[in-house]
Amino acid sequence: MKQSLMFIPTLRDIPKDCEIDSHKILVKGGYIKQSAAGIYTYLPLSYKIIRKIENIVREELNKIGCAELLMPALQTKDLWVASGRWDNYGKELMRLKDRHDREFCLGPTHEEVITDVVRDSINSYKKLPLALYQIQTKFRDEFRPRFGLMRGREFIMKDLYTFSTSLEDLDEWYHKVRGAYINILDRLGLDYRVVAAANGQIGGASSEEFMVLCNIGEDTIVYNEEGTYASNLELCNLKEGTLSPDGNGVLKYAKGIEVGHIFKLGTKYSEPMKLDFIDKDNKKKPVIMGCYGIGISRLIMAILEQHHSPELKVLWPDSVTPFKLHIIPMGKSQSEEQKIAMSIYDKLVARGYDVMIDDRMESPGVKFKDADLIGIKYRLIVGRRSSEGIVELINEVDATKKEISIKEAIELEF
Repeated sequence: MKQSLMFIPTLRDIPKDCEIDSHKILVKGGYIKQSAAGIYTYLPLSYKIIRKIENIVREELNKIGCAELLMPALQTKDLWVASGRWDNYGKELMRLKDRHDREFCLGPTHEEVITDVVRDSINSYKKLPLALYQIQTKFRDEFRPRFGLMRGREFIMKDLYTFSTSLEDLDEWYHKVRGAYINILDRLGLDYRVVAAANGQIGGASSEEFMVLCNIGEDTIVYNEEGTYASNLELCNLKEGTLSPDGNGVLKYAKGIEVGHIFKLGTKYSEPMKLDFIDKDNKKKPVIMGCYGIGISRLIMAILEQHHSPELKVLWPDSVTPFKLHIIPMGKSQSEEQKIAMSIYDKLVARGYDVMIDDRMESPGVKFKDADLIGIKYRLIVGRRSSEGIVELINEVDATKKEISIKEAIELEF
């Protein structure tokens, strides 16, 4: 991709309303643009990363037998009345009316819709279990949107719903999804903890949160270093430095960003909404459900919080890096360096590599500052020695540099 065509509107200065590092990077680096408080446009660079995160999520969920669908964001009041949440959800629910004065809401979550989707089709134990998920924009009228993508009024989320005939089957799905979430966060290069959590607006029997460790997190985690105990502080009254409840080591506190939440819903929605099945003994029973969410757009800021320097230099993990290689020619437009850089770029693209070349008519200083915000691991600098057939390859992660031939550059493996 030519950088001149990518549309990455970097800024010289950081807007005053950007309080945390990830928000500063996302705005200054041309990843997002605010439309209103808590509402953002995802510009090409961030959307490319979002798609990579989504694909990792899809791969891990499809691997355990989940199927993807897409439900409407606009939901009828009737469904929410049937579940009992229309009056109970609170002011975060965005409500509206159509021209016929019928009431709707913009979905913050989709338990009601998915229950309605499957209840006319699942009438026998033979059609269960089932796991359905979507990746979609959600809406919550946050009282105080803050920290960029951490707490917004419009955001991208993956929500998965499982349908089972027994608590044992629910437990099996719960642990399969839990394992998939662990794989997802490991692949994203995140330091996190899985903690016992409150059920909140979703409800159900029990739940766990996936917390990315970060000083700007809104939640406090209580955990031991042995990895055998972790909980959200709101669920317990345990002090830092005391013995862990399971007897393994002492407790520590840490701040965390919630990026995932999994619930055992049981029959909270199936009973009031009459989602039933006929079991082997020809008896009618309510379907037992599970619900599992991951904040896709929130993951961008969580990754950034753990993968940047104090100077706001970005280093994306390999799994979500926007490009494999950043080619930066030092010469001006139509210079020999530019021509050599473009030749290397064309040959790498022909080999199937996703690379970006900075073809803009900018000074080397501007190019390097923007490259620090874009955060691609490998840079290929095409400078004065390119006329001798020599270019410089930089690994930004371990800060190593080496001169290689143009032929070696064309034959690079990533």
